[in-house]
Amino acid sequence: MGGSVTRAVRNFNLENRAEREISKMKPSLAPRHPSTKNLLREEMSRHPEVKGEITRKDDKLLSLLKNVYVDSRDPVSSTQAKDDGAHQKPKEFRLPKGHHFDVVNITNIPKGKISIVEALTLLNNHKLYPDMWTAEKIAQEYHLELKDVNSLLRYFVTFEVKIFPPEDKKAIQPK
Repeated sequence: MGGSVTRAVRNFNLENRAEREISKMKPSLAPRHPSTKNLLREEMSRHPEVKGEITRKDDKLLSLLKNVYVDSRDPVSSTQAKDDGAHQKPKEFRLPKGHHFDVVNITNIPKGKISIVEALTLLNNHKLYPDMWTAEKIAQEYHLELKDVNSLLRYFVTFEVKIFPPEDKKAIQPK
């Protein structure tokens, strides 16, 4: 609401205000200092041809100016130059593992990457059955690099909810 009120006030009588600004007298030259006024007058009286030289158009300079052609191009950034040189090979895709196709509507996953659901599944499988779900088997199953799988298993764990029974009777019982 505030934006529309501000816009209405800003655009009120816009054309008339613009016309008034355009029709104002253009600023004149700044007044010269009295000492320079006297110096300029003296120089003009000594050399009257200078005044004519200042106001005269020089055809030779005008023709040279007309022949000037400026061609400007933006410099190529270093990232753009790298992108042009290195063509990416087409990515290979795979279907998601498991029966969770409808969770996020994922149709295909690039090889070397896994979805969140797959990451949680493989972490849970490794936690429950570490002998069966080794890092090598996970890397082969999900098309991942072995060092990435080792890092994943080392630094990420799934949440585990533990409910501790109350030690004494004064604890509040859940309803």
